[in-house]
Amino acid sequence: MRLFGQLKNHFREIDWKNDIFAGIVVAMVSVPIAMGYAQIAGLPVVYGLYGSLVPILVFAFLSTSRRIMVGVDAMPAVMVGGLLTQLGIQAESKEAMALVPTVSLIVAVWFVLFYFIRAGRVVKYISTPVMGGFISGIGVTIILMQAPKLWGGSAGTGEIHVLLKNIAGQLSSFGLPSAVLGFGTIVIIMVCKKILPKIPIQIVMLAAGVLLQAIFHLDTYGVKMLPEVAAGLPKPVIPDFTLLSADIRPLLLQSFSIAAVIMAQTLLATGNYAMKYHEKVDRNKELLAYAGMNFAGGIVGCCPINGSVSRSGIAASYRGRSQIVSVTASAVMLLLLLFGTPLLKFLPVPVLTGIVITALIGIIEVSLSKRLWETSKNEWLIFMLSFAAVLIFGTVFGVLIGCALSFAEVAIRAVTPSTALMGRIPEQGNFYPLNRNSAARPIKNTVIYRFNGNLFFANIDRFEQDILEAVKEDTKQVVVDARGIDSIDITAVDRLMAFHQNMQQSGIHFYMTEHAGNLNDRIRMLGGGELIDRGVMRRTITLALRDAGVHKPYELEGAQESAPETEIESVEVLAEFEWAFGKDAGHKLEQMARQMAELLLEALAEGTKHFFLLEEHGVQTEWGTIGLFDENAFWDYLEIYLEKIAEEGKVSEEELEHLERLIEQRRTAGENRLQELNPKALEILSKHQREIRDHLKKALPKEYAHIHNLRKQIRAGITHQAETKE
Repeated sequence: MRLFGQLKNHFREIDWKNDIFAGIVVAMVSVPIAMGYAQIAGLPVVYGLYGSLVPILVFAFLSTSRRIMVGVDAMPAVMVGGLLTQLGIQAESKEAMALVPTVSLIVAVWFVLFYFIRAGRVVKYISTPVMGGFISGIGVTIILMQAPKLWGGSAGTGEIHVLLKNIAGQLSSFGLPSAVLGFGTIVIIMVCKKILPKIPIQIVMLAAGVLLQAIFHLDTYGVKMLPEVAAGLPKPVIPDFTLLSADIRPLLLQSFSIAAVIMAQTLLATGNYAMKYHEKVDRNKELLAYAGMNFAGGIVGCCPINGSVSRSGIAASYRGRSQIVSVTASAVMLLLLLFGTPLLKFLPVPVLTGIVITALIGIIEVSLSKRLWETSKNEWLIFMLSFAAVLIFGTVFGVLIGCALSFAEVAIRAVTPSTALMGRIPEQGNFYPLNRNSAARPIKNTVIYRFNGNLFFANIDRFEQDILEAVKEDTKQVVVDARGIDSIDITAVDRLMAFHQNMQQSGIHFYMTEHAGNLNDRIRMLGGGELIDRGVMRRTITLALRDAGVHKPYELEGAQESAPETEIESVEVLAEFEWAFGKDAGHKLEQMARQMAELLLEALAEGTKHFFLLEEHGVQTEWGTIGLFDENAFWDYLEIYLEKIAEEGKVSEEELEHLERLIEQRRTAGENRLQELNPKALEILSKHQREIRDHLKKALPKEYAHIHNLRKQIRAGITHQAETKE
């Protein structure tokens, strides 16, 4: 194991300024959080500061994650407090101060065991919707825990119904000065993040709180301040195992639960940040980092240490991107314990709570929820169920439910893979989904069906039903493009054999093609050898069609291939935008033309070359290189937008004519190239051009007429020049 893995490997990438500043903010905000959770765990408040000193420093040196911050946090503190209650030990008693660090040490031992059994692997099976819902649920839970402190009340613990009950009960403690400070802090920070993002508003609010207390003595108006603690460093603690009861099972069970919660919550948060910032994390090595930080926590007498969603959110908001943030926070906490403890009594609790809540608001995945709602209702439902599970049942059951949802999502995807009916684009060869290519046509009397998933008992009904719905009265052959099928079970093999027999009785040839050879081996092993022996399994679609008596050139519905494929040069897929963007292809092409028109305008102003008009290998866009077929349509859209820019006076008539001449040169070059590759493609291109121009003529008749006349003049000039040279 590399002791200084994170700091050593990324030393050159450290942003010292932002990381150090983020560390200072994290340390300041950690003070009230850590002190409060230490009390919940049954310890004096100063042990929360001890837990923000040595353990986070150990974690910084051992972790492979750049972004995650750790410290004394809600869930482990609550679980330790519950253990003390279960064992009948009074909070902050001698027994409690001996037992709590013992729990931390046992948790560290559990993490070492987790490391050897590679328990962190389970997290990679948790999907983004589950992860986002889990993190959002934790964020909202902690907000509800902390909320009463905004108006002078006390923090709560538990699930959402307990927290809401606590909030209602704490309304009797409502203090107007506290509420103004607490809610005012939230409003000021949220507004300043929008209009003044570079100002370290959290530090400003901390300083403002100290200043207000010093001038106006806010505590005399009922505003709570942080408690004063004794200065000095923590002393090493030797756990007293003799305090354990004869029955050690409750302690082992609870410490295991704490370790499992820390692993799940911290690894999920770590994975979330790694995915967001495209960074690599070694999940298994992270378990050793968790063992190290909890061993350090036990030695200084602290409760178990956890990944902190709130601290990580604050670090991210200040662009901290390495564990230098943790090192800095530890150094600041050292200085505070040595010299700054008298200042703690000047820090208003509502202000600090407001800072914490704004950080937690930032980690709630609202944008992910909106994105899932717009793109996948099923995944949005999984997100919301995971979110609700944490709120209603707590972190422990939230983790279990989240894992169950992840595996359920995998099962749902396996049961309902994507499918498509396939056809041919005249003269282009190959086979294309009919629903993604309007130029594609079905082969007459033929169903070609693609199934993009493994075939087993849960989806064989879907497989059969899709094919039966596609079969018509005149269908003579059914070909399955099975390249997406890598595995099959015995139920599916038996059903395939029966399905083949039914097709035969109906006078329909049935084939499975394009799959890897290992699938044939699997089918034979499961008793389906007759499917192979009778020629149902064919290597390619064309071989299956040939076996059924269907030869090239294929007769298509509404079209006819005029020559065998071998006599036609292969050419790029026609209407590639239609393949890539589906029904939005026209809109995307139009959008790119608009962007290119703006770039042309800038190029003219700067006197630079029009690179995408002169490029020989195709028009380069943010999407990629536009193919010859789509490029021709692109020029039509671009000409229209250049005309609109000319009408606005941004381009002169001479400049417009110059640009139109370049476009015509590119258009002609593209048509000549397409003629060389595939003469038949020009017929399809001409038809496509007419459709585009008819659309533009109706939508923008004035601009189209002007461009059309200009194009005719330029083409006439180009033709005249060519004749003169001859």
